[in-house]
Amino acid sequence: MSRVQRVVVVGNGMVGSRLSEEVLRRDPLGARVRLTVVGAEPVGGYNRVLLPGLLCGALTEDDVAPGPLGPSHLPDPPVAGEISVHGPFSTGSTVTAVDRAARTVLLADGRRLPYDRLVLATGARAVLPPLPGLHLDAPGTGADDAPTAPTRTGALAHDVTVLRTLADARRLLALAHQACARGARIAVLGGGVLGLEAARALAARGVAVTVVHATPHLMDQQLDPQAGRILSRALRRLGIEQRLGTAAVRWEAGVGLHLADGTVLPAAGLLLCTGARAETTLAETCGLAVGPGGIAVDEALTTSDPAIHALGDCADADPGLVQPGWEQAAVLAARLTGENDTARYLGTPRVTRLKAAGIELTCLGDPFVEDEGTADDGGPEVLRIEDPARDRYAKLVLHGDRVTGAILLGVPDAAAGLVQLYDRGAPAPSDRLALLLGRALPPETADGPEAMPDRAMVCRCNSVTKGVLRSAWHEGAHTPQELAATTRAATGCGGCRTTVEKLAAWLAETAPEVGRTPRPP
Repeated sequence: MSRVQRVVVVGNGMVGSRLSEEVLRRDPLGARVRLTVVGAEPVGGYNRVLLPGLLCGALTEDDVAPGPLGPSHLPDPPVAGEISVHGPFSTGSTVTAVDRAARTVLLADGRRLPYDRLVLATGARAVLPPLPGLHLDAPGTGADDAPTAPTRTGALAHDVTVLRTLADARRLLALAHQACARGARIAVLGGGVLGLEAARALAARGVAVTVVHATPHLMDQQLDPQAGRILSRALRRLGIEQRLGTAAVRWEAGVGLHLADGTVLPAAGLLLCTGARAETTLAETCGLAVGPGGIAVDEALTTSDPAIHALGDCADADPGLVQPGWEQAAVLAARLTGENDTARYLGTPRVTRLKAAGIELTCLGDPFVEDEGTADDGGPEVLRIEDPARDRYAKLVLHGDRVTGAILLGVPDAAAGLVQLYDRGAPAPSDRLALLLGRALPPETADGPEAMPDRAMVCRCNSVTKGVLRSAWHEGAHTPQELAATTRAATGCGGCRTTVEKLAAWLAETAPEVGRTPRPP
C-alpha cells in the first residue's frame, strides 16, 4: 500500500471490536491502517455471549466488559491519534447516513468522517412479536388538541425487555429482583438457545421462571422432538417451568402473559427471546445489496460497493454464532492491512452449545435426517440412543464415514470426540455405538491434558490448540487468566474454560522450571 488507509468501522460489538484487535495486531505502528470505530453503546466492545453468566451471578460486569474499549489485551497505540480507535468517536455515537460518492459517514451530531474503506459491523436487532402491551403508549392529540387513541412510542414497557446488550441485562436483573421481592415470576417468551440460557441463569439466582414456546418442543431449530422432550424434562428438574405448544397473545402489566389457549401466566416481568434480524438499515438506505440473511457479501466480505465491507450478524455469511464472526474479522483484517490480499471467508462448521449449568448439550451440522440407510447403499447413516431417565440423548448422522450432524445431550465425552471429527472432516471409527457412548474417542479428546496431542483444538471460537497454549505457558502465561489474555482461549463462548484451567494446572506440575519467565506486570 502506498499510503495509510482510512478505515472506519461502524459497530463496536463483539465482531467490530474483534476486527479492531485483529487490525492492531497486524499493524501495531499504524503504517498501513488508520482505524476509527464508531459504536452506539456508551461502553466499549464486550462479549454479549457472556450476559447469561452476568444474570446468574457467575460473572461481573468487569468480566464481561473488562475495558473502556473492549478486551484488556488490546494493545495500546504507541502514538496517540496515529492509529488509534479514536476516543471521541468510539462510544456513544451513531452513524445516520453513508455518502458513498463522497466516501464519508455522517454522525448523529453532524460530524462527517471520511473513509477509504468502510466496514459495517452493525450486528442484529431483537425481533419483537406483534403483541399488544409490549410498548409504552403515548397519548395522541387531534386537530383540536383533544386526546385521541394512544400511540406506540417505540420504547418497551417498563416490565418488558430483550437481551442483546449490557443495558438489557441490567434491566432484566432489576425486573428479577422486583419479581423475587414480590414472590412473582419472570416469563420468558421463546424457547431457543438464548431464552433457555437466560431462564437457567435466572433460576440459578433463585428467580421463578417459566418459558413459553409456541412449538411443541424446545430449541426446534436445533433439536428433533425426541431430544426436545428430554431437554424439557431436564430443565424442569432444574426448576424451569414451561408452557409449550401455545402462543402468546397479549402482555398485561401487573397481570402477566395471556396465552392462545385462553390461560394467563402470572408474571411480573417479560423477557423476549423471539429471534434476531440483521441490522441492515444503514446498508439499505445507502443502496447496498441486501440478501435474505443480511448485507450481501462475497468471500472477501465485500459488499456490492468495493469500498465497503460487512461482517458478523449484519452480513449474509453464517450469522448468529461467535466463531464465524471472529473468523471473518481475521480474514478482513488480513485484507485491510495487506497481510494477505487473497484471504477468503469460506464458512465455519456450525456447532451450537447450550451454556446452561447442569445441561450438557451440543449440536453439530444438520441433524434433521431421518432416512436411516447404510454406507453400502450410499445413503446417510443415522444412529440414535435415548435414555430419558438420565436426561441423555444422542443422535449421529454420517455421510460416507464423515460426521455431518449430531445432537448430543448429557453425553459430554461423546460430544468432545464428535466435535473434533466434525471440525476436521476426519473419518469416524467403524464402531459407531462406541463413538456415541464416548468410548471410541480420537486422540485429541483422550481424558486428561497429558494425553492430548498439541494439535488438539481447545478453543473452537478462537482456533487455539493445546500447542499454542503450551507455548504461551512457556513464554510466561502461567495462569488461566494470563493464557486467556495471551491466546484468547476461553474468551468466546466460555465452553473451554475448564480445559484451559486443567492445562494450566498440568503444565505447572509437569513442565521443567528451566525457561519459565514471569510475565511483565
